[in-house]
Amino acid sequence: MTRDYLSVDDLDSAELDAVLELAGRMKADRSLYATALTGKAVALIFEKSSTRTRVSFEVGVGQLGGYPLTLSAADLHLGRGETIEDTGRVLSRYVDAIVLRTFEQERLEVLAAAADVPVVNSLSDFEHPCQALADLLTIREHRGALAGTVLTYVGDGNNVAHSLLLAGAKAAMTVRVATPAGFAPIPQVVDRASQIAVTTGGRIEISTDPIAAAAGAHVLYTDVWASMGQEAEAEERSLVFQPFQLNQNLIDVADPEVLVMHCLPAHRGEEIADVAIDGPQAVVFDQAENRLHTQKALLVFLFGLL
Repeated sequence: MTRDYLSVDDLDSAELDAVLELAGRMKADRSLYATALTGKAVALIFEKSSTRTRVSFEVGVGQLGGYPLTLSAADLHLGRGETIEDTGRVLSRYVDAIVLRTFEQERLEVLAAAADVPVVNSLSDFEHPCQALADLLTIREHRGALAGTVLTYVGDGNNVAHSLLLAGAKAAMTVRVATPAGFAPIPQVVDRASQIAVTTGGRIEISTDPIAAAAGAHVLYTDVWASMGQEAEAEERSLVFQPFQLNQNLIDVADPEVLVMHCLPAHRGEEIADVAIDGPQAVVFDQAENRLHTQKALLVFLFGLL
């Protein structure tokens, strides 16, 4: 049976732990699974711009012995009206997996339904599940365990926040999300994460108070205030979100050994202060590196090689 990864919720807690465990081993020994994808091609489709996702997937597929085929919407007939379903059916005849970075989550779901090969969400407006894998691996490396960790996310309740809520709940973490009123994560994600947390011993907290949310936190996390496609709102959002900047005020009330995280790219001086991203607590470039290792482990898992 073909497995897809369109959402963090596509992995149960045990599978999530297994992927993270494998990623850690593959990071320590890059020769592991070096021929796992020999003879296999992976289509990497980008309908949004990318730095970390494109490079980490291209390099990762190559390190597994496979062939990465990077395509933009302009390279495909998607840009000339071909349906996403037909694109999925055609690509399934040529490649062994499809990685898509897109806008609506529905496009991923439609593609996965039509394709006969694994489909991976490398970012949508709804979720950023590959980023969440890298985030959890980074926290585990620095703290030794995920269960019981308090992660506070401040800023926009966006796709990154959605994936962190689901991933943190599956890992028995406490996830606090503090946003301005009207910018909270969507209720269906909060409800689902809360349901998961009940079974794992995790906890989900949503608020509009960044200082209270940061109190005692082991991890402070933020993302851009205006995501791709929201550029026209950037100036207005900067006024609303200013009290939610990840800065020294939040670090001062967090755990003394707090980790500072950002999925990048960062708008320094906006959602995160230089003192935070450049400080000794920051692990943002570990996060960026871990995209490579967790995505390699994910592909191994999806191909049934774990």
